[in-house]
Amino acid sequence: MSKPLSAPVPVSTPVTAKDLDALLHFYLNYVAGIRPAQASKHDICNALSLAIRNHLIDNQFVTEDRYQKADSKRMYYLSMEFLIGRLLASNLHSLGLEKLAQEVLQKYGVTLQDIEEAEPDAALGNGGLGRLAACFLDSLASLDMPGFGYGINYEYGLFKQHIDHGYQRESPDHWLHEDAPWLIERSEATCNVPLYGHIDHNRKCNNGFGPWVDWQTIVGVPFDIPVVGYGGRTVNYLRLYSARSSNEFDIQIFNGGDYIKAVEEKIYSEKITKVLYPSDSCWGGKELRLIQEYFLVSCAIRDILNRHLEQNNSLDNLADKTAIQLNDTHPSLSVAELMRVLMDEYGYEWKDAWETTQACCAYTNHTLLPEALEKWPVALLQHVLPRHLELIYEINRRFLMEVEAFWPGDENRQQILSLFEESHEKQVRMAHLAIVGSHSVNGVAALHSKLVQTRLVPDFFALYPERFNNKTNGVTPRRWIVQSNPSLTHLFNDTIGTDWVLDLSQLKKLEQYADDAAFQRAFAQAKLDNKERLAQVVREQSGIMLNPASMFDVQVKRIHEYKRQLLNILRVIHEYLRIVEDGKTPEVAKTCIFAGKAAPGYVMAKLIIKLINSVAEVVNHDPVVGGMLKVAFIPDYKVSLAEKIIPAANLSEQISTAGTEASGTGNMKFSMNGALTVGTLDGANVEILEEVGKDNIYIFGLSTEEVEQMRLQNSYISKEYYQSSPAIKRILDSLVDNRFCRGEPGIFNPIFDMLLDGGDYFYHLADLESYIAIHQQIDEEFMQEDLWTRKAILNTARMGKFSSDRTILEYARDIWGIQSA
Repeated sequence: MSKPLSAPVPVSTPVTAKDLDALLHFYLNYVAGIRPAQASKHDICNALSLAIRNHLIDNQFVTEDRYQKADSKRMYYLSMEFLIGRLLASNLHSLGLEKLAQEVLQKYGVTLQDIEEAEPDAALGNGGLGRLAACFLDSLASLDMPGFGYGINYEYGLFKQHIDHGYQRESPDHWLHEDAPWLIERSEATCNVPLYGHIDHNRKCNNGFGPWVDWQTIVGVPFDIPVVGYGGRTVNYLRLYSARSSNEFDIQIFNGGDYIKAVEEKIYSEKITKVLYPSDSCWGGKELRLIQEYFLVSCAIRDILNRHLEQNNSLDNLADKTAIQLNDTHPSLSVAELMRVLMDEYGYEWKDAWETTQACCAYTNHTLLPEALEKWPVALLQHVLPRHLELIYEINRRFLMEVEAFWPGDENRQQILSLFEESHEKQVRMAHLAIVGSHSVNGVAALHSKLVQTRLVPDFFALYPERFNNKTNGVTPRRWIVQSNPSLTHLFNDTIGTDWVLDLSQLKKLEQYADDAAFQRAFAQAKLDNKERLAQVVREQSGIMLNPASMFDVQVKRIHEYKRQLLNILRVIHEYLRIVEDGKTPEVAKTCIFAGKAAPGYVMAKLIIKLINSVAEVVNHDPVVGGMLKVAFIPDYKVSLAEKIIPAANLSEQISTAGTEASGTGNMKFSMNGALTVGTLDGANVEILEEVGKDNIYIFGLSTEEVEQMRLQNSYISKEYYQSSPAIKRILDSLVDNRFCRGEPGIFNPIFDMLLDGGDYFYHLADLESYIAIHQQIDEEFMQEDLWTRKAILNTARMGKFSSDRTILEYARDIWGIQSA
């Protein structure tokens, strides 16, 4: 990750083959120390990335000059995750240098595809939260807007997933071990992060508080990843921080002869940025996770203020020039940290500091699940961040005065709205802190935003209705069509031109070709090309042979009970039993594809992975099935794998319990790439239905209102479904009759018990028969090739709303107040 040597040939626009070849040769010879003839694909990938990086840095300088000349207001996006995937291919696409790179690589005896596959995925995220952040950065740069990301430079990220006899096994994903050519160290912008210590109540500062003293220091070292917009005009950056000890090691401990302890303290400091989401099941894990979140917040706020002061004489106009977006509750401490720095370090009075903080900060909520709304024990905050806890108490005291004025004498409201939860362990409600300290609170789909206002925090909405708004998520078409689906991209370009890449509403023009036989054939061929590509990947990774002529029925996402991979595999079991017990020969050959990771401590999710793999083992080897039904779990789901799976899907499974998925972005990616959606009326599925039309999507199951009513009345009795439906009874009985256990009798009893003994919080059995029925309709319509292809074309043509460009334009207009420059 060290800075490369200066190149002998500066890269300028336009780049020639000679320029690129000279840079490639230079980096192989003098940075890697390798003769080009001996270079591996990984070596060439690194060298080519460094060569392209030169061009990005040149453009980044020009971009910064443009922003300064325009005196642009800037937006800073704080997120614990940025799931950026591989960058070489996307950067080449954005710069229009693919053909040039292909030409240059010929002399090295490799293809561009070979080199792109040699790049590891950056392990900087887990799921939709991080991928959304990456899409937003792409759109900001493509729209020429001054928007920058702040995150953590995880050394290991989440984990690599392996499947061992059907079980998920985790191993470290040390993605940085073979260099990271896109990372540019910015040691001149290093930040000091204070931790621990105590408040000296015997002294008073000018702001009336006692000083925070005896704190320890962790050093945050920034690394920038250039973020290039489509066409290359604008290059912003994603700034990631690595933790370092304040000294190489404590010299007093070292001189005292305890070398091991000195090294241990250095290691302890640096473990802050080792992994994404350390387990918080124990006190030590909670402490590390809290420190990790504060580390991000502290580094980001420090850097934002320093950058502001480089162009401004004071912080008085900070809110006029700065927008800070909190991506979910993880960066909520930004509210307290900005207050601390403004008051303790710059001498602002409470009123001015609070007005500035609220005007700068905005909060995006990403979940309706109570367990995902972070709460930190007061005792832990007192130990790690005593000054911030003091500030949060004062924020809460002043806030509750507002509540009292709005609802006089209503102590219940005060308890509901308080930043502190008085439970067996007093805790700080981080979502409440973010709401109180921000001028905007948004959900990420129309239904989700409505539920935030009416179900999640209705009293906050009553108090601050003007703060709440909706910003339906979107995804970048540059990554999710242009890069991941070249066959479809060429078809679109040949048919309607290329304007759709920056204006996805242009896809609407494809509607006129929905019944055109030649276009239908070309569209279907593009899908087949992608299915054949995926089949090759699966064969190489797992040895499973997929039939590209079959329906590819796909569910790929984080494994969680609310996302209901369990519902999907129960339906697969039903279809299998129909074949082997009822003698029903399927009319449609079907391949059911799963992928996704379960949190290491999430026992039920990991058991669901085991069930999927066990069903696959039985179904795929049963001669009675005859290949008409196949199940594949593809391990280690990540961005580069999604880029191959999504374009190949015929059917997209978006089947979460209604009212639990905030938005979803996978549903958008699949639909853009010509897959039809089967789903509940949940998250952005509702808006996809509105856009594509009810005839071009398959909706089943309970509505949000019906789920809510069942919860209120406690009327979901799962055993009644089991007893009244022979199909459901047969499916569930197969879990405990050892049909799928294969030498591990009783292994799936916990799933059976959860579904029948009152633990089915996500109502699998209530939706199962409806789900089976909609799949029968899907099978019938898939057999009608022209009908299916027409529906797929209309899905793609009507997805213009779900570009992240549209989402960013709405944020910029309604929340951030930034403009293109």
